[in-house]
Amino acid sequence: MAVIEDLFAAARAAQENAYAPYSRFRVGAAVLTPSGRIFPGCNVENAAYPQGSCAEAGAIAAMALAGERAIAAVMVVGDGDALVTPCGGCRQRIREFAAPGTPIHIAGPEGPRRSFTLDELLPASFGPDHLAAGA
Repeated sequence: MAVIEDLFAAARAAQENAYAPYSRFRVGAAVLTPSGRIFPGCNVENAAYPQGSCAEAGAIAAMALAGERAIAAVMVVGDGDALVTPCGGCRQRIREFAAPGTPIHIAGPEGPRRSFTLDELLPASFGPDHLAAGA
C-alpha cells in the first residue's frame, strides 16, 4: 500500500535526523492527515531530563502549525527487536486529533511490523468530545 510506504519513508527519514545524544535511541514518526499530507517528526533529547520531546509530538506540532486538525494514520519507527509504540503522553496527543479506529503503524528499520488502532493503544480514552458534552 503506497500510503503506508510513504508514511514509513517519512518516519524513517525523520528517525535519521533525531537528536538523541544521551540515550542513543532515535525515533521517527509521521502523521497522515485526511487531506493526504504527511508530517514527520523526530525525538529531540535535552541534557535537562525530561525536557526532551517525542517524535510523535514533533509530527503533531508540525501538522498543527500547517493548519491541519485531524490525523488519519500514524507511523512510528524505532530500532531494536521490541515494538516502539507511542508513550502514554503521545497516545493522548494522538487522541486529540484522531478517531478511535485510526491506524497506528509500528515499524523497525526494515519496515512496518504491526498495526494497532488508537482504541487498542488507548482504550476508554478521554478526549475533546467529553468536554463538548458538558458545554
